Amino acid sequence: MGNQQNTPILALQQQRLLLQMEYQAEKEAYRKQTEEMGLQRKVKRGDAWWPVKMGKSYYNSLNQLVAEVYRQGEDDEIEHNFEFGRPVAFFTCNPKDPINPRAPRVSSDPRISYFPFTATVSYVDGDRMVVAVPDNGQLIDVQGAENVGIQLFFDETSYKMMFEALDRVMRAKGRLGYLRDLFYSPSRADGGGMRAETFSFAPMHFPYLNQTQEDAVNKVLRAKDVAIVHGPPGTGKTTTLVEAIYETLRRENQVLVCAQSNMAVDWISEKLVDRGINVLRIGNPTRVNDKMLSFTYERRFESHPDYELLWAIRKAIRDLRSHRKRGDERFHQKMERLKERATELELRINAQLFGEARVIACTLVGSANRLLEGQKFGTLFIDEAAQALEAACWIPIRRVSRVILAGDHCQLPPTIKSFAAMKAGLGKTLMERIVENKPETVTLLKMQYRMNEEIMRFSSDWFYGNKVESAPEVKYRSILDLDIPMTWIDTSEFNYPLFREEFVGESFGRINRAEAELTLLALETYFKKIGKERILDERLDVGVISPYRAQVQYLRRLFKKREFFKPYRSLISVNTVDGFQGQERDIILISLVRANDEGQIGFLRDLRRMNVAITRARMKLIILGDASTMTRHPFYKKLYEYIDAL
Repeated sequence: MGNQQNTPILALQQQRLLLQMEYQAEKEAYRKQTEEMGLQRKVKRGDAWWPVKMGKSYYNSLNQLVAEVYRQGEDDEIEHNFEFGRPVAFFTCNPKDPINPRAPRVSSDPRISYFPFTATVSYVDGDRMVVAVPDNGQLIDVQGAENVGIQLFFDETSYKMMFEALDRVMRAKGRLGYLRDLFYSPSRADGGGMRAETFSFAPMHFPYLNQTQEDAVNKVLRAKDVAIVHGPPGTGKTTTLVEAIYETLRRENQVLVCAQSNMAVDWISEKLVDRGINVLRIGNPTRVNDKMLSFTYERRFESHPDYELLWAIRKAIRDLRSHRKRGDERFHQKMERLKERATELELRINAQLFGEARVIACTLVGSANRLLEGQKFGTLFIDEAAQALEAACWIPIRRVSRVILAGDHCQLPPTIKSFAAMKAGLGKTLMERIVENKPETVTLLKMQYRMNEEIMRFSSDWFYGNKVESAPEVKYRSILDLDIPMTWIDTSEFNYPLFREEFVGESFGRINRAEAELTLLALETYFKKIGKERILDERLDVGVISPYRAQVQYLRRLFKKREFFKPYRSLISVNTVDGFQGQERDIILISLVRANDEGQIGFLRDLRRMNVAITRARMKLIILGDASTMTRHPFYKKLYEYIDAL
C-alpha cells in the first residue's frame, strides 16, 4: 500500500520537472527574442509595437499608476498578442544612434535599449493599450524618450503560481489531498480503486436541452467530487455548461468559473450574463465593449457609491507624500489615519461586490488574485479545460470542494514551447487524466447543430468513435443545390515548381505563395456561383484558415489588394487555427501550405488542430493542399479518400 500512496506525488513531481523545463525553454525564447530577434520580426509576430505614442498617465480605480500607449505605424493588419495581465517592457530603438551610453539593459542590437522595469497590460482595445507601471518615477523616462516601443516580456508570475500550486497539492491533506488522490487513481472494472462519489436523486428534465445535454447537467448536479462535460464541435457545450451553472446556483450561493484564456472567460461570462446571472469578472475582457466591461470588477468598483470618497482619500495620501516637509512630526500620524480609512473603505466595497455576485469569473492564473484571498467556493467550473496545463488547473482547485471540467481533448491542446517537455508528457491535461482514470464521470455530448452531415461524419468517425450525430435541421444544410459539401483542391496536379512551400524566417513559419493565390481564386469562383446579391443579403460568412502564421499574413495582404473582395470585406476573416477556436463560418477554406518531396508535414501531424479547422464549416469546406505530400500520413490519406468518394 505504501508505494501506492506515493504515486500521485511522484506523478506531480514529474509534472513539476517538466514544467521547469518548459519554464527554462520559454525564458530562453524570450531572452533570444529580446537580444537577437530583429525588431521588424517582433512587430510582425505581434509581440511588439513600434513606434508607439505615449498618452496620459493616471491612477486607475485599483489605485495603480497606468499609462496609455498608442500603436503607430502601418501594421494594423497584424494581430497582436497583448492581453490583460501579460507583462511588457518598454524600449527605445534609435536607428540613427550608434549606441546609447545610458542604455539601462542592452540587447545585442546596439540600437535597442530596454527600460529597467516591467509593466503589466491592464487593457487593450485596437491600437490603444493601457499598462500598469511601478509607481517609482521611472515612467517619466519613457514619456520623455523618443522612438519608444513596447514588447511582451517573460511571464514569470504565471509560472510562480503554477509551481506554488503543484507544491501545495503535493503537500495537501484534507479535501485537496483527497481530490489529488482521486484524480490519479484508476477506477477498476471490479469496483476497486477510488471511485468518484455522487449524490443520488431522480433526474431533472430541461425542456430546451437534448438528451445528452440533459444527462450532462444531471451528472454535474449529482457529482460530489468531479464531472466532465466532453463537447465535440457544435454540440452546445457552452449552452450545457451555462445551464449546469444556473442549476448549481439554485443549490449554492456562489461558484467560481475559470478558463485558460481571457477570451474563453469572456465568452462564458457573457452567456451567463445573458441568462440573468450576476457575474463579477476579475481582470479585463479581450473584446472591449460596454456590455463586457459592465461586469468587470474594475468598472463595478468605480461605480460604487463609496468610491468617490475613497478616491479623495487616496489623492490626499499622494499629495501628503509629495509635499512632505523635513522633520514633520505629524506626517506619520496623518498618513496612518488616511491609510486606515482607505483600507476600511476598500474592504467595505469589496465585501459588497463579492457579496452580490453569484459567479466569480477569471482565468486559471487569475484565480490567484489577491482579491480572492481566503475565499472558498463549493464548486469550480473550468471551461476549455483541455487547453490548460494541469498545473494551472490546480491554482483554483485549491479553493473548492468539487470540480466540473468542460472541453474537448480532441481539439486544441495546451501551447507548449519545449519539445522535450511535450514528449515527456507535459501536454497531458488534467481533463485527459480524469477521462482516463474516471470514465464514469464523463458525459459525451452527441448531437451537433453546426455542420452538414458529410462534413461532420469524418470528424465523428476519426475522433469520437462515430458517436456524434447531426441534428435534423442541419443535416443537409448547403448553400447551392446539389453542392458537394467538401472539396480538396490538389495542388500537386498544378505546375510543379510553383506550388512549393518556402521557409520564411526561423520559427516564423512557412508560406506557399501559389497556393495562397489559388485560395483566393477558389473563393472567387465559388462566390460567382452563389451570386453577389445572395451573399450580401444572407450575409454568408467565410473563414480562411492556415496553420502557418506567415501564410495567414500573406493571405490577408492578398485579400486587401484584390478588388473583387471589396464588397465582402466584413464577411471574410483570415486567421490561424487557434484564431478560429470556438467559432464557425458558412464557408471555410483551409490552405495547408506543406508541399515537399519528403512528405514532411511538421506540426500538421497534430491532428487535433486539423479537427478544429475542418469542423468550423457549416455548409462548405474547401481544402487546398498538395495531396502527394499530405497523404503519406494516414489521417490525411483517409480524409482525401473520404472527400474523393463524396
